[in-house]
Amino acid sequence: MASRARRNILRHIHLRGSIPYQRAASLQEHFVSRFLASKPPSNAPAPAPHIITAEFSPVYTCGRREVGNVSAEQQEYLRANGRADFVEAMRGGQTTFHGPGQLVAYPIVDIRTHKLSPRCYVGMLEKSLIATCAQYGINAMTTENTGVWTSDDEKIAAIGVHMRRNITSHGVGLNVNTDLWWFDRIVACGLQGKRATSFAKQGVEGEDVASVGSKFVEEVASRLDGVDAVELVEQEEVERILEEVNAR
Repeated sequence: MASRARRNILRHIHLRGSIPYQRAASLQEHFVSRFLASKPPSNAPAPAPHIITAEFSPVYTCGRREVGNVSAEQQEYLRANGRADFVEAMRGGQTTFHGPGQLVAYPIVDIRTHKLSPRCYVGMLEKSLIATCAQYGINAMTTENTGVWTSDDEKIAAIGVHMRRNITSHGVGLNVNTDLWWFDRIVACGLQGKRATSFAKQGVEGEDVASVGSKFVEEVASRLDGVDAVELVEQEEVERILEEVNAR
């Protein structure tokens, strides 16, 4: 019975403080590797679904289609005299910004276990973002462009995912009280004439990434078939896992 209960739990790992992008990236790869190691012909049990939430120190990331195509000059510009990092990521989508005041959430799940197609998985993330915004009185929506918007021209959340043998990684970036100046330096997600917005710009002030992240995780859990509850992983266990990842 204990193993069955474990499969019904979405484990939530929250990384405290403003952290480097690579810390969360290494942690998500750890869980992706565990999922892949349980795939046939292995008989190893599949791990529980996980979701990592974090707040990054300033970093611009490009999607896999742009890997190797961002010039050295552009990378130097994006680093803003050492104030930000630049990272090539394997997610979908184009160049975007992550930084303080933005919720980043990385679900690591096997979409087949939860009876989702890739398209339905992205739709689930969109619905979860919209429902999270609604809890704060923000009317968000989808448009013909990827992500979640408060109008046709103002984007409050970006979505960029990666899937390998139906195991998900990367995820969403939801602007809570992000300094939107960082987005002004790029054509965010390759969309000319569009702007980033945030909870703060929409009039919702005083909220922090951790509390918004908890609500988003609950919304995701409510939409994952077979998941009954969210378990917030104790900080002691988070530190132990990070030490294991760093030792590799």
